[in-house]
Amino acid sequence: MRAWRVEQADALRGRIQLQGAKNSVLKLMAATLLAEGRHRLENVPAISDVDVMVELLEAVGARVARPEPHVLEINVPAASELASEPPAELVGRIRASVVLLAPLLARTGSVRLAPPGGDDFGSRPIDVHLDALERLGGVVSMDTDAVLVKGSPLVGQRVVLEFPSHTGTDTALLASVLAHGETIIENAAREPEVVDLCAALTAMGARIEGQGTSRIRVLGVPRLVPMRHRIIGDRVVAATYLACLGMTGGELEVVGVDPGVLEILLRKLARLGFEIDTDTSAQRISAAVRGRLRAGDIQTLPYPGVATDYKPMLVAMLTKADGVSVVSENLYSGRFRYLDELRSFGADIISEGHHVVIRGVERLHGATTVAHDIRAGAALVVAALGAEGSSTILGVDHIERGYDDLAGTLRSLGAVIRTDAKR
Repeated sequence: MRAWRVEQADALRGRIQLQGAKNSVLKLMAATLLAEGRHRLENVPAISDVDVMVELLEAVGARVARPEPHVLEINVPAASELASEPPAELVGRIRASVVLLAPLLARTGSVRLAPPGGDDFGSRPIDVHLDALERLGGVVSMDTDAVLVKGSPLVGQRVVLEFPSHTGTDTALLASVLAHGETIIENAAREPEVVDLCAALTAMGARIEGQGTSRIRVLGVPRLVPMRHRIIGDRVVAATYLACLGMTGGELEVVGVDPGVLEILLRKLARLGFEIDTDTSAQRISAAVRGRLRAGDIQTLPYPGVATDYKPMLVAMLTKADGVSVVSENLYSGRFRYLDELRSFGADIISEGHHVVIRGVERLHGATTVAHDIRAGAALVVAALGAEGSSTILGVDHIERGYDDLAGTLRSLGAVIRTDAKR
């Protein structure tokens, strides 16, 4: 089993150019299926989830090239040449495969999709996606192995999401841009990655209003054209490096993300003891930590609140803070599998319902741990950087699903990490 060996870091110092957002690029890759022709996506992160989505696009008939680093060119065929059933083995490897439902339905009139895979942290059914497709005229049926949706043409309607689901909003958008008439998406997610998708769809000729608000209006068009689009920076990766800084101390400059999309997180970090300066025009966050952090309370909420994806890294960071912290999970009740792994380092953590109580300790010790999902793996790296001695992290394939050379970037900041360690 592949593993990383991480040594305790005295301090991190340097500059980070952020990768493109994982939670944006996968949806944009799926969106290319809406228009025949050659698309170009830039600032594409070198992560394994992108590799799987490339395989999925090629499996349904697209041709994908990588003419230069961090660039994808996707050539999408006519609708008659698109397959409507992506291979189950590939679908089961990433949860983002669910966003193939809408574009394949819109282009081919039917789609059959096996259960999506990805991280396992509680029940995350695809009902919100199917409900949106049904509202627009899709007819949904299920068998033991897959969901089948038929419907051509789709017709614009009022779609009310029960929860401001990020990917649920993506599905409603991807289905409505080619539907006849007007679609109103109520209780839409406001995440910057949704805004990024809207920008890309608009570049393809879609007519969208209200992106970034809870009410999005889409006026369907008969056809779309290929896009050229640059993916926004990954705010979750930015939060990860800030959590690493909080654990080790030092100074970092994070470039490539709008500080405004991290405003509430940055405000909370400042209360914990971070010194933070931002420059929106330069897409830059400068942060410094001098001494031990103070404890604090954090709760996850839909955007613009603190994202659930930040939480594992923040919990790890707070294990050495001075005092007692409470972190509350309001989105996914099962996202606590990594707590036992953090306890292996000597962290004093208990969970009570959807709350995590963290009593900060002065020292952590090296441990051997296992990453169970992307963000849990990143949390283990945060803890290992602050743990005395050497730590081994197994299951690093999960980390590589969402981080473009996390180990190499941390090494450039002064960390000592071996990526060729063996169990």
